[in-house]
Amino acid sequence: MANHTLLLLSQDNAEYQALLKQAYLPGLTILAPSDEAGIQAALSHADILLGEPQKLRERLPQAKALRWAQSTYAGVDALLHAECRQDYYLTNIKGIFGPLVSEYVFGHLLSLTRHLRHYKAQQRLHNWQPIPYESLQGKTMLIMGTGSIGQHIAHTAQHFGMSVLGISRSGREAAGFDHTYQLPALNNVLARADVVVSVLPSTAQTRGLFNAERISHFKPGTIFFNIGRGDAVDEGALIQALRHGNIGAAVLDVFATEPLPVASPLWDMPNVVITPHNSGYSFPEQIVTRFSRNYLKYTTGKTLEGLVDFNLGY
Repeated sequence: MANHTLLLLSQDNAEYQALLKQAYLPGLTILAPSDEAGIQAALSHADILLGEPQKLRERLPQAKALRWAQSTYAGVDALLHAECRQDYYLTNIKGIFGPLVSEYVFGHLLSLTRHLRHYKAQQRLHNWQPIPYESLQGKTMLIMGTGSIGQHIAHTAQHFGMSVLGISRSGREAAGFDHTYQLPALNNVLARADVVVSVLPSTAQTRGLFNAERISHFKPGTIFFNIGRGDAVDEGALIQALRHGNIGAAVLDVFATEPLPVASPLWDMPNVVITPHNSGYSFPEQIVTRFSRNYLKYTTGKTLEGLVDFNLGY
């Protein structure tokens, strides 16, 4: 087996290095220099990079021997800009976030529908006051994106007795969904949904998708989740819809600008929940397991898992 050199470019280099050494990957030299001179030296001969997309992007011009880069994130938007080189294999870690993101969605959805924040406030006041609620059973969830994350959310929604609709580029049937549609059907489908969950990537077709006109088709009182990419939503239009009840509540994990600017009105809206882009955390153990499988595929010329199509953007 040929020898290969991996350069770690992550905020968690030490943890990755320890885990990779335990993986006993044949023919692999692992480098994790902490100084700039060491990084530059490694870039001259490392054929594999592993790290967060932004850190990878900063080093692409100097990575003279690069043949494969493994992102530690599912989203690789930073590496898809037209000015970035595309003469290497790029893999992400899609396929491992389904359980985590599903926990996030239903944790917040149940908190909202069962009024948990209100009861906590009442508890502080020693106030015994039941609040009417409706069951999730019989409600309709629309999931924007029917890949592995969307499918896991869909299966969980079915467990709660919800009807599950999906929108995808192809409109093909997907596991866990009662019906799937292509994007041109979105306005009609939105009018049927009690909960809308966007797990969309950032592409030319999805950027600005939820503008004022699109949001006007939401069923009044809809609960909206954005856990895909912030640029899918016109935040100004979303704020207006939240103020006027066209959207009942929003749970937002991603934003057009991150961190969310302190002056954004979203921070202070009572029907908004803001989280810091952590609905699906990249656990190093899971990433190393994926990388290890991919390394064996890479060394034997097999197709890599999570291979990104630069033309499609995911």
